[in-house]
Amino acid sequence: MKAPPCQFNEIVGKIKVLSMEVRTALSPEELAERLKTFFGKEGLGLDVKEDRPGCITFAGGGGYVSADFCPEGEKTRLHIVTSERAVQVKTFVSGLP
Repeated sequence: MKAPPCQFNEIVGKIKVLSMEVRTALSPEELAERLKTFFGKEGLGLDVKEDRPGCITFAGGGGYVSADFCPEGEKTRLHIVTSERAVQVKTFVSGLP
């Protein structure tokens, strides 16, 4: 017997690993600053493990968040992967213009 379909919002807190790709009106530089503010010491308090143009990785508390981003036409494409931080990643992505 198949389980009934679930809405993403109902299961996001149970997800251990999440990979998402979105496009935003922010420039890569603006996106990098928002990522650092939200996930870094000022926000969730995760440590920056890698910080180079187009890629930032945070770790701490048993999980990680890895963001790769690049310009794509008039927008910036963001590919974000997380372990143990699915709710926070969803919140971050939902707040992007």
